[in-house]
Amino acid sequence: MKPIDSNTMPAQAVDQSSWLDRIARKTVLSVFERFDRSPILLRLPEGREILFGKESQDTETAILNIHSKSFFRRILINGEIGFGEAYMEGDWSTPELTHVIAALIDNLEHIPQMSGSHAKALAFHLLGTLNKFAHWTRRNTRNNSRRNISEHYDLSNEFYSLWLDETLTYSSAWFMGDENLKTAQENKYQRLCEKMQLKPGMEVLEIGCGWGGFSIFAARNFGVKMTAITISEAQFEKASARVLEEGLKDSVTVLLSDYRDIEGQFDAIASIEMLEAVGHQYLKDYFAKCHHLLKPAGRVGLQVIVCPDSRYDAMRKSVDWIKKHIFPGGQLPSIKALIDSVNATGDLYLQHLESFGMHYAKTLNIWRDQFNEKRDAVMDLGFDETFFRKWNYYLAYCEAAFASRNINVSQLILSRPNNTDFVLEG
Repeated sequence: MKPIDSNTMPAQAVDQSSWLDRIARKTVLSVFERFDRSPILLRLPEGREILFGKESQDTETAILNIHSKSFFRRILINGEIGFGEAYMEGDWSTPELTHVIAALIDNLEHIPQMSGSHAKALAFHLLGTLNKFAHWTRRNTRNNSRRNISEHYDLSNEFYSLWLDETLTYSSAWFMGDENLKTAQENKYQRLCEKMQLKPGMEVLEIGCGWGGFSIFAARNFGVKMTAITISEAQFEKASARVLEEGLKDSVTVLLSDYRDIEGQFDAIASIEMLEAVGHQYLKDYFAKCHHLLKPAGRVGLQVIVCPDSRYDAMRKSVDWIKKHIFPGGQLPSIKALIDSVNATGDLYLQHLESFGMHYAKTLNIWRDQFNEKRDAVMDLGFDETFFRKWNYYLAYCEAAFASRNINVSQLILSRPNNTDFVLEG
């Protein structure tokens, strides 16, 4: 759609830029000119305003204030990653981050190199090959898995305690109404336990236990014996301490272990938003291990963030800002990728699937509000302004993605054929 240009400054102001700045600016603006959906207003460094996209009564116009010419260079050189890095470095700002990201998502098919886009690249992403190689070196081998997880989850237990709820749950909640976040997180735990039909005395493995919230809840409320594993040292220390504080040392065993090293037989296996860290090439290994560990009448309960099947190949072959700065080695699976991996490694099959992406948008909105309220406390832990902006961008990025239905979160239940001990209806 043809942009609406409000030129409030003389044209000469633009011409003072270097040749690289002019090329970068022209190339980036040419992409914005393709926008034909949600509108976005660019306020350029010299004061000029340009409106791109299609205005409507149903869509609020996103506002992007560009403060530096380096904004265009970063995007020219590093595409969508450069856009996020430009925000981290203060090259642009906005009254509401989610509006900007939602507008980009809505115009996804016109943005070269944005994760999931099929748009033909122009001069974008000159560092694309280097980013892909760097991501490949972080694939989730045993050693890399510990390193990748540590970079995100070992920032400090104090950091996460500032803005998560009291259960220290770092996954989507389930909202029944206007309840607080703690109750909504317990709703999620309750639903997954009920779907898995947990009963007193069952032996249950949780792969990727975080700070112990689910294992503590399941042991206390369903009487099961939990084995909870993590490869984050900070999470292991905190989860172990919480188990003792809750008086559950005889019901919950916390191990610092990779799932590939676990042996034994379990009545049920639970994993909440851990599969995103497995990576495409290890999905079959993951489900083969679940098949090996599960008793004949057992069941697997998963909660996992998923991308559309139609975009999975494009997303797994690209490296976006989230993969570089938040979850190195990570990859959102699609439902088809999950089921294909399940079918290739044993006789487990899908018995139930339920999606609730809008609940994640609300969860992330609450997290971001609480994170921003604790700005001073975050800084007191030794983090700087760039880190603070990075996490704001991350939380807003994810909130907008769920709110736009660009990605989803689902609970899946798997079991074996002819398992008459486990019948899940509805």
